[in-house]
Order: sequence, then structure tokens, then C-alpha cells
Amino acid sequence: MNRKRRLLLLAGLLAAALLAVAAFTLRTPAGPSASAAEATPMAAAARTSFPGLVPAAGEPDLPALHTAKPPKGRTAQVAGPFDDRLVLEDLAFDGSAATGAVRVTSDVSDVLELQVLAGFYDHDGALLGTARFVHHLGSDSHNHAGPPEERETFSIAVPAKYLGKAVSAAVGVPVLVNE
Repeated sequence: MNRKRRLLLLAGLLAAALLAVAAFTLRTPAGPSASAAEATPMAAAARTSFPGLVPAAGEPDLPALHTAKPPKGRTAQVAGPFDDRLVLEDLAFDGSAATGAVRVTSDVSDVLELQVLAGFYDHDGALLGTARFVHHLGSDSHNHAGPPEERETFSIAVPAKYLGKAVSAAVGVPVLVNE
């Protein structure tokens, strides 16, 4: 065999090998096969951390409740993060409960989650304690048929240990989720 034929044969074999490798690579999916994925559990989901950010440790609060001084026999509104999306109406206090209604003004979709937080105060205007009204869309007591509800009435009872001591109340909305 002369040198020219050897070079052509070697080039042909090299080309055939490259084609075989390319064909195998293109046919084989990247990553583990389905059976391999079933046999070995996936690694934990991505985890993120935000240095200095402390996770919530309880129910949302309204700082304005700690400085409010509502008039005796009344329920006053305190500032909350959603005040631009709602109106509190018909606020009242009868000595045993703070009552009223939340009318959502931002749109006409269903209210998915709503919390109204009430603070109860003594004769000196000192905050005795708090209680809350919670609305979950679809819960037994909050099924609404027909068009979305824009108004949710609430009644928040004075906690038993403050009955007879509470003379006024203040309310605000720390949670509002709608579609």
C-alpha cells in the first residue's frame, strides 16, 4: 500500500469514527435516564437565604394599635398596609365586640384572605390585648355564591379576660389577598 492510500484510509476511518460518536451523542438525552432519575432521589430544592431577614414568628401586627387612644364606647380605625385598597365601614363597639365591615375598593375579585385586627383599651386608653377576625375563601362560614363579594362584615369579641375592662376598640387590616 502506498502512502497516499494509507492517508485516505486513515482519514476515512477517522471520519467514520467521528460520525459514530456524533450520532451516539445526538441520540442520547442529556442528564440521567428516567430509570436513573426514579432510582436516585433528586437533590433538595434550591434554598435561598437573606442575611439579616428574620422570618415571621406569628400573626401580623399593626404598630398603630399600640399608640391608638380611641374614644370610650367607640371603635376607631388605625393605619394598615392595605388602606389604599379598602374602606372600613359601620365601626362600632358595644362593650363585648368590635364590629364593622371591610369594603374592598381595589377591584371586584373575590377576597381570598382577610384579617381584621382589633385592639381593646381600658379607661386610661391603655391597650389591654388584641383579637382578630379571619376570612378564608371557601371556608364553611364564608361561601359566597354569585358575583365576587366586595364587602365582608366582621365581629371581633373582646377576649374573656378583658370583658368588663375594655371600654373602646381600634381596628385595622394587616392581611388582604384578592385575585
